[in-house]
Amino acid sequence: MQRLNCNCKKALAAAATGTVGLYFTRQYFRGGQFTENVSAIGKVAIVTGGNTGIGLETVRELNRRGAKVYMLCRSEQRAAAAKEELVKSGCDSSRLIYVNLDLGSKENIRKCAEELKQLESHIDILINNAGVMMDRFERTKDGHEMTWGTNHLGPLLLTAILLPLVEKAEDGRIVNVSSIAHYRSPPLDLERIDDEDQFDSGLMRLTYSKSKLANVMHARELTRRLRAKGNTTVTVNSLHPGVIATEIFRDQGIGASIMLATVSFFLKTWKDGAQTSLYCALSTEVKGLSGEYFSDCAVKTPAPLALDDLACKQLYDYSLKITGLA
Repeated sequence: MQRLNCNCKKALAAAATGTVGLYFTRQYFRGGQFTENVSAIGKVAIVTGGNTGIGLETVRELNRRGAKVYMLCRSEQRAAAAKEELVKSGCDSSRLIYVNLDLGSKENIRKCAEELKQLESHIDILINNAGVMMDRFERTKDGHEMTWGTNHLGPLLLTAILLPLVEKAEDGRIVNVSSIAHYRSPPLDLERIDDEDQFDSGLMRLTYSKSKLANVMHARELTRRLRAKGNTTVTVNSLHPGVIATEIFRDQGIGASIMLATVSFFLKTWKDGAQTSLYCALSTEVKGLSGEYFSDCAVKTPAPLALDDLACKQLYDYSLKITGLA
């Protein structure tokens, strides 16, 4: 009996050690957390894709901190359902506003931006959060490859049109949600970026990686142009939110669903994934810091391709032309 009790104690001790180990492992995979006590009262924030995933959690925290948040989404029905959930969790419904946005349509983007310009005199925070990861070749309403059009051209056009309102803010911030996948991107061939034979739906997802590289390059080049014309108040940064089981995987099929279920313990939650977006949007540490790439609420070095100043300029010039801004 004494030996049995001894074995039980050892088993309990091992179980306790394992539980503690799992707890700290889970905490590690949560990544950096934005814990700074910063108020957003009186701020106007725009979040694309704010009805689900890390966009929803970003909206939730901005609203809880006092901001008026515009949720830019394609579906009014899904936005309404998200708003209902947010209100139940304690958000102020009067500071949650839906505006229709389809990043695959230049006409729709312009309409959305014009509506926002009628509603607000300035914008404090613009978070380009929405994105897609396609497993098949499709084109946007304007004829661009869907991933490229939705993840890069659409956000750049929206940002460019709303930029004058961001410049009117005392501490205007633009945040591009990129991805660690941008490290895998090859150099951007802008002449063939929309061609079907350039689309990659394989394991490397190079099409997605290209669009995420463009997000980082966009932030760096827009920073350069703002500083060149004397604007030192607006910040434009990009970030990796972490590996999260969000709806961006909705087009990846049953294989992706099984894979995500298998590794879910090691993935960030939606709330964890929103932390770096919130950090870039609100932290006092980021004030005046622009053109940087963040991960886990800290500055990180992006891929060498993102640091190519000439390539960044060429991408921006191409994007202005292709979106009708130049």
